Amino acid sequence: MSTAAIALGSNLGDRLTALRKAVSLLQCAGIIVKASSDVFETLPWGETDQPLFLNACLLAETSMPPEDLLHLLKKLETDLGREGGKRWGPRVIDLDIVFYDCTILHTKDLVLPHRDMASRGFVLLPLLQLAPEWVHPESGLSVQEMADDLPPGERKPLLRICSLI
Repeated sequence: MSTAAIALGSNLGDRLTALRKAVSLLQCAGIIVKASSDVFETLPWGETDQPLFLNACLLAETSMPPEDLLHLLKKLETDLGREGGKRWGPRVIDLDIVFYDCTILHTKDLVLPHRDMASRGFVLLPLLQLAPEWVHPESGLSVQEMADDLPPGERKPLLRICSLI
């Protein structure tokens, strides 16, 4: 079994319900959720003229290879109502693999660890609750160190909502 960190985000519709449904569908697909972060309300990133996001992170165990896990996440996004749209635009659900053990992978469809994790507070702050000591296999920085390196505006969520599960 491998451990994957999965980031969840939603800024359309009933955001909290979308996150919780995603967790439930992951579990139904055989993914073992070992831990979940709190849910944080955060500012949109990239495309800022859109509703606020709810973000969280899971630590999960799986026997699926990373590419199969990615395909599952994309299928669940579609099942939950995500439609194509502009990059960094609003979405009912977003599911991303942040890391998969200490795997380094660069393919057309998947980069592990997630290429932008170190610059995104909405990923690092939930992940900090779950795996502060996990070390990025390329940069050598821990999640705690990456979070400490965020610009001041990225270091705090707008609001901590509740536990995800």
